[in-house]
Amino acid sequence: MNPVGRIVLIAAYAVLGLAAVGRSSYQISTKLAEAPLPYLISGVSALLYVVIAIALWRGWRRVALWGTSLELAGVLIVGTLGYIESDWWADETVWTGYGSAYGWVPLLLPLAALWVLLRGRSVRSADAVAGSTGEVAQ
Repeated sequence: MNPVGRIVLIAAYAVLGLAAVGRSSYQISTKLAEAPLPYLISGVSALLYVVIAIALWRGWRRVALWGTSLELAGVLIVGTLGYIESDWWADETVWTGYGSAYGWVPLLLPLAALWVLLRGRSVRSADAVAGSTGEVAQ
């Protein structure tokens, strides 16, 4: 994986994770009865951001790949359901409106992470193939 891309992703997930943990902790501890579904989803997303940041930092590519895939699915599902079933959402989550309250970072970040993670995999595969045939990888 590109080391610069990895560092940028770690920083982005760590900052988003801290923001989401702070917001969801406050919401769950003080207002859970008002909007349990959105606040619990915000809590889950916060934990997911922290897990992804740790996985990227530790080099756990598979965990990072699964986490970002799950994150993207969550953003798309919650974002879509927010428009289809707006009655379910007494308050916003990190993923409501596809992350529009966070500048669409929750939508764009997993796409960027998946691109970096999968691109790193394809580069390694190409290097392995080139190495096994005796060719020099470009």
